[in-house]
Amino acid sequence: MTPPVKQAAADTLEGGPRRARVRVRVRTGIPLALLLPALLGLAFLLLPLVALLVRAPWHTLPEQLTGAEVWQALRLSLVCATAATAVSLVIGVPLAWLLARTDFPGRGLVRALVTLPLVLPPVVGGVALLLALGRNGVVGQWLDSWFGVTLPFTTAGVVVAETFVAMPFLVISVEGTLRAADPRYEEAATTLGASRFTAFRRVTLPLIAPGIAAGAVLAWARALGEFGATITFAGNFPGRTQTMPLAVYLALQSDPEAAIALSLVLLAVSIAVLAGLRDRWMTAS
Repeated sequence: MTPPVKQAAADTLEGGPRRARVRVRVRTGIPLALLLPALLGLAFLLLPLVALLVRAPWHTLPEQLTGAEVWQALRLSLVCATAATAVSLVIGVPLAWLLARTDFPGRGLVRALVTLPLVLPPVVGGVALLLALGRNGVVGQWLDSWFGVTLPFTTAGVVVAETFVAMPFLVISVEGTLRAADPRYEEAATTLGASRFTAFRRVTLPLIAPGIAAGAVLAWARALGEFGATITFAGNFPGRTQTMPLAVYLALQSDPEAAIALSLVLLAVSIAVLAGLRDRWMTAS
């Protein structure tokens, strides 16, 4: 048996090639009927971003970005987005584990309800939050009468609104990672005497850490850019509920250059998020 054949036979006996990645590239001519729509789609996506960069007031940008209102809105956005991501991690990771690792009646319905905020118009989500957690809401009236807690039009309300729209991104990412992870590691830990929670904490969490990190970044970015649910549920009060997207909307009506400057900040954050996820989404093919 020749060495290449012998190596192939050894790899077959061992369960396949030794982690070798074989890439096959098929180079064919690009049909014009596909090339033109593809270029049109690329131009459609890039043109607004290019226009934003071209029309940016670069000569006055430092002055625009050093205003007290800008840093106030930016600080509030960063704090609320980080808090919303933390809340999403605390309640979203267990929810993802429940959907991925357990089988219960109505699991498909629960998964659909979890992902509903992804397709729900943000303003509708804000209205729903008002009806649920407002002062006269289904739950909000009891929070107000029993604990004196009022969420709408407060900074905490911003966190609630951002968590509502951002947590599904975390749940979907973590659930997908859990489904890809081998559950036999957890089973081995439980057979060695570990409880289900200990196995989850000591075995599963380290395995799915990259998926959790990616989901957290997505949730943070979504929370940072949230507009509709925030303005509906929390309002637009400078220093208290006015986040960066709300500041952009307000500045666009009176000072377009300031709106462009704020938009550049959010664009830079979006690019940073995309760069952080490049190993997950932008691997070379």
